Amino acid sequence: MPRLLFALLVSFVLPVSSAIAQTNSDLAANVLVGERLASVLRAGRSVVAANQELINDPALGDKGLTSDAFLGEVAELYQSRWGEPPLANNPDNANLDLIVAQLAAMRTVIDENQDTINAPGVGFKGFIPAVFARLVNESFEVGVNSIATVKVTAPLDLVRNRKARPDEWESKIIEDNFRSSAWEKGSPYYEYITSNDETIFRMIIPEYFTKSCLVCHGSPAGETDVTGFPKEGGAEGDLAGAISIILR
Repeated sequence: MPRLLFALLVSFVLPVSSAIAQTNSDLAANVLVGERLASVLRAGRSVVAANQELINDPALGDKGLTSDAFLGEVAELYQSRWGEPPLANNPDNANLDLIVAQLAAMRTVIDENQDTINAPGVGFKGFIPAVFARLVNESFEVGVNSIATVKVTAPLDLVRNRKARPDEWESKIIEDNFRSSAWEKGSPYYEYITSNDETIFRMIIPEYFTKSCLVCHGSPAGETDVTGFPKEGGAEGDLAGAISIILR
């Protein structure tokens, strides 16, 4: 998809009236929506990670990492991973309006952080993938009137930001399933639950440490990382967290 067209498509948010499938039996459609939301978020985080050296270069002012440039990189990365652009419109892509809203949230976050990204004479900016994801998820939830939420969480012993603490449901799945040797690595967990007299779809997808994560989360455990937190001593492939999704 040409970058200009892609940028135009995510410069506004389509009206979103319902995220959950029309019938609760349509489980596959909701799983697909959850997987797509997680995949787009991961692509965005990866672009932030790939640009860390640029963002943290104190010798440069304007980095050229505008929202248009950023979303272009997200589209290219998503296409390379999944064989289609994030806004591909085909019968399998349910609730495309949620993806439009998610990309619009990314645009908002990049636009609002231009002063930070482009601050001259400053090295580490603190604009890291985890911060980016949290800001995008918060903007996205507001943009869709809370009919869908996306949250990056982790086991309690790995959570650094209180906003990322797992709720009771998330914590149970993480501990009973994702930390079990019997669980198929990478497999999501999902179900319909009733909460406050409302049926909602919940999905949680495990995430694992990659080599790049270990700069902050690896060894030696207890050593202070660049963000000021003690390293957890994690190893590549260890459970790092999860992306939790709710559709209403």
